[in-house]
Amino acid sequence: MAEENHSNTQIPMANALTIGEMTEPTDNPAQDVPGKKGMDITYGIDDVPPWYLCIFLAIQHYMTMIGAIVSIPFILTPALCMEDENPARGIIISTMIFVTGLVTWFQATWGCRLPIVQGGTISFLVPTLAILHLPQWQCPAPEAMAMMSFDEKEEIWQVRMRELSGAIAVAALVQVIIGYTGLVERLIKIITPLTIVPTVGLVGLTLFEHAATTASKHWGIAVGTTAMLTLFSQVMVNVNIPVVKYRKGHGLETRPFALFKLFPVLLTIAIMWGLCGLLTLFNVFEPGNQARTDVRLRVLTDASWFRVPYPGQFGVPTVTLAGVLGMLAGVIACTVESVSYYPTVSRMCGAKGIPAHALNRGIGVEGLGTMLAGLWGSGNGTNTFGENVGAIGITKVGSRRVIQWAAAIMIVQGVVSKFGAVFMMIPDPVVGGIFCVMFGMICAFGLGALQYVDLQSARNLYILGLSLFFPLVLCQWIQKHPGVIQTGNETVDATLSVLLGTSILVGGVIGCFLDHIIPGTREERGVAAWEKEINSFSNDSPQDGNENTSCSTYDFPYGMNILRKCRWTSKIPFLPTYRPSSKRN
Repeated sequence: MAEENHSNTQIPMANALTIGEMTEPTDNPAQDVPGKKGMDITYGIDDVPPWYLCIFLAIQHYMTMIGAIVSIPFILTPALCMEDENPARGIIISTMIFVTGLVTWFQATWGCRLPIVQGGTISFLVPTLAILHLPQWQCPAPEAMAMMSFDEKEEIWQVRMRELSGAIAVAALVQVIIGYTGLVERLIKIITPLTIVPTVGLVGLTLFEHAATTASKHWGIAVGTTAMLTLFSQVMVNVNIPVVKYRKGHGLETRPFALFKLFPVLLTIAIMWGLCGLLTLFNVFEPGNQARTDVRLRVLTDASWFRVPYPGQFGVPTVTLAGVLGMLAGVIACTVESVSYYPTVSRMCGAKGIPAHALNRGIGVEGLGTMLAGLWGSGNGTNTFGENVGAIGITKVGSRRVIQWAAAIMIVQGVVSKFGAVFMMIPDPVVGGIFCVMFGMICAFGLGALQYVDLQSARNLYILGLSLFFPLVLCQWIQKHPGVIQTGNETVDATLSVLLGTSILVGGVIGCFLDHIIPGTREERGVAAWEKEINSFSNDSPQDGNENTSCSTYDFPYGMNILRKCRWTSKIPFLPTYRPSSKRN
């Protein structure tokens, strides 16, 4: 782990957070933390908890992340024409976990330096499915697949993975550019709440068919999973479980532990997976039923114990114009989503408002992470995990060091291929039940931007209705009628098919365009409230008024003395010494 170049606030060992204390903080835990008086936080962004506590808290972040990341291959691999029992499914999960660890460590250490987890995102599935709906990427008929050799079947999905890898990596260059050049500061002035709603909201709405297909393999299990997740995460959220703990000088004590608040998804999956295992053991499910736990047993048995993922592991990525333009929709959606998380995380961690250079660097690193995810062959990009942001709010632990430990755990687990294969054995109906909640929450996150706009305005309702409904009509039709666009040029046909078949792109463009051309006041459009929300992206820098002033939270861990000696570094948008032109005058 990288050492910080500043003194970290240490909490005495006697006040260290315990399992019970983690969920039941004192009335004002910040009173024990120097420099954070009056704040409801146990460990701030620059604090370093004891190493053993870091490990426990890191595992918690890892477990919070893993529930979301393993769901992506359940949609991705069938679209790649990969068979259910193919061991490569586990390799894809391990690759995702490995890249997540690398990007998370780099983001927390050299990027925006906020304690956020970067990993696979549902947002890239929408353009991915649009690309794979093109006529040339349609899966062969089951009868034709059955006649193929193993090598031929491998090439079927690998050639599609190479197409996705190239498209993701090249499209991510746009995110790198807008981040490191400082364009993101201007971009957030163009993106309004009525742009965010369709761009993010349609991610969840578009995937409803995949949730239905997966859940329909056994509606009883799927509905039970959704009901149990609702029970744990909403109804029993404040129910604590007593945990026995030994304390020196006091003996054994019981402490409350918020099990349902911290691990509702993992607890639900474990219980429903176990139930499916019992029903499989007693042959309640007939052989071949997708609710059985032994349907994909071969994935686990054929997986190797250790395998280090590497760039181009499925072949050299290919690049097409249609794929790159389609993936830009996912890049834009992820950028919008991450920008909305940054000020929230900085407040949760007790940090000052994130400055412009950290915002620019954070989006730039996210773009680099998406490039790595594409080149490594994960079939996906990277984005800030909302689940882990929520974990910070629950535990009141926003230490950067904890996230660095979590990243190390992810890297190690990504090398253990058996571990990734285990998650591919989760029964489809269980995953389908999780999808029903997960996709709904993504949609709700997008709709949450409506809090800024005037919903009594006929203008806003018109834009909202058209930008949400029209993409669903057009994109569904385009995807169900591949080859319908005939301009005489195959490249143009494929490009238009992907663009018009990507709902988040169509919806975002419509929302943004109409919001800027239809007359409306700033208050009515929600622009005034939105700008107030993101005003924490301060243009003030460490050097404002004093060249020797230090702002260690967002500084690099090493090399700051050298940067401060070079005046030209104040003009580089992603360096901690950056000052906008208005501040240099």
